[in-house]
Amino acid sequence: MEHRRRTVLASVGIVLIFFLIQVGTLALVEPFQQEGHQVVEDTSDPTISIVYLAAIVVVTGLMLLAFKYGGESILRLVIIFAGSYIGFYVFDVLAPEAASVTVADVPVNVLAWGGAVAIGLALYLYPEWYVIDATGIVMGIGAAGLFGINFGILPALVLLSALAVYDAISVYGTEHMLTLASGAMDMKVPVVLVMPVSRSYSFIEDGGPEHVQSDEAADDEPADDSSATEPSSLGVTDIEALGTDGIAELDDDEVEQIELSVMDELDEKLTTALRERLPDRDALFIGLGDAVIPTVLVASAAFFIDTGPEVSLGVASASLPAVTAMGGILTGLVVLLWLVLKGRAHAGLPLLNGGAIAGYLIGALLSGLSIVEALGLDSFL
Repeated sequence: MEHRRRTVLASVGIVLIFFLIQVGTLALVEPFQQEGHQVVEDTSDPTISIVYLAAIVVVTGLMLLAFKYGGESILRLVIIFAGSYIGFYVFDVLAPEAASVTVADVPVNVLAWGGAVAIGLALYLYPEWYVIDATGIVMGIGAAGLFGINFGILPALVLLSALAVYDAISVYGTEHMLTLASGAMDMKVPVVLVMPVSRSYSFIEDGGPEHVQSDEAADDEPADDSSATEPSSLGVTDIEALGTDGIAELDDDEVEQIELSVMDELDEKLTTALRERLPDRDALFIGLGDAVIPTVLVASAAFFIDTGPEVSLGVASASLPAVTAMGGILTGLVVLLWLVLKGRAHAGLPLLNGGAIAGYLIGALLSGLSIVEALGLDSFL
């Protein structure tokens, strides 16, 4: 019961991080534009989404090659540099003008540069979970805000839809996203967000969740007649035959080998008995991209749509479609966490991007936009 309570609190923590990234993004959308960070000439052109998707595929391939051929150290430095670089954009907007000094007739924002360097040093020297999360929030705000002001509504919708499909294929089909996540854990960089369940948890000492073996890999393993009684070969019927008493007699290694996917098909008593024997989860993990990508639509809606009521969120205000998109993302996140806590790896973007799009469309229609205007097609018709 205590572990369940801590797991719920950790889930709430992840939801809070997503909310902070969303609100922070909304607060910096206008300042980013005023600082001249809107570099795309035609923000309504959907082809920019295709270019970005192609870039993601290329970068993913390069990362997988780095993991395969021992380039993790170089890749880690690149990601740390990217974190500092994006952090500079955020701090440069937040830092007051009084923090700037002139060096060789060039204004230099001391606080912004100091914050960027601090991010890089903290990630390199002490990548504990709270350093990872704090940096992830800054990176998420910067990335979502910068993309949001450069992606109009239609490009944002195309981007989210395409990445939702890509994420589903890479998790359930090719499974290379699972390999990517496993490698990212070892590098200790803010590619993932980490929320500990136990007080003593240390991300520095933890290798992260073990790589999930694919069904095909399992099928390739040599058969062993002696495995007929091994838990790894137990199906629903076998576990039902064991009963709660039989489950109680299994040792820890045997319980760990049981596929959690079969629990959905078992009755409540057997499921409870299995969960009581499973090792406690030390932390919850979710990709930073799962927070950033759907928030691009939030930023885009806040920047490009001025129809309908404006909603205040304290440090920021935004159009109704942007706020309802936030609600859709958080709803999708709650469903995603519920599924993950059942013991299976799931693609995040289908639920998160789907929630963002559904929430946005609801808010857009309530604001008086037609479906053509809501989809950003009005400039093409």
